[in-house]
Amino acid sequence: MDFDRPAPELAPALIGATLTVRGCAGIITETEAYSPDDPAAHSYPGPTKRNAAIFGPSGHAYVYRSYGLHWCLSIVGQPGHAVLIRALQPIAGLDLMADRRGTAKRLALGPGNVAQALGITLNDYGRPFGPPEFRITDGAPVDLVTGPRIGITKAADWPRRFGLKGSRYLSRPFPR
Repeated sequence: MDFDRPAPELAPALIGATLTVRGCAGIITETEAYSPDDPAAHSYPGPTKRNAAIFGPSGHAYVYRSYGLHWCLSIVGQPGHAVLIRALQPIAGLDLMADRRGTAKRLALGPGNVAQALGITLNDYGRPFGPPEFRITDGAPVDLVTGPRIGITKAADWPRRFGLKGSRYLSRPFPR
């Protein structure tokens, strides 16, 4: 997959792709795009120690804590652009995902649950996607839905949330 593109272009392209991390895999069903001109983006203030990975090579992981509680996984596109993985349809390693989450409910629905199910930690910050145990493979073309992002206050109405149309594996339903 070509990661070197703006987040609003990369985010919908990731829907239907398969994300594999250390023996677990899922079809990406929901993403959100963040770009350097976006006041909700971690890259908006420019490069810092915390967000350095977003300004590094494309196709690498940007991992951060949300509200100090949950790890979240984003994929770096062009410098300053990142795509948050919001939900997966689990297809491999379901028992391991459930062990990591402590439940089989909402296994990979929501960015914190995705990271927990896949065992994502700060050790994955800046890690390249590509090795067999940490990769993204293209999926077949799919139908998409688009809507406003979730859990932000700045630029919340920007239509930069993308989902797999008709999927039951979404963190929240899309507005009709």
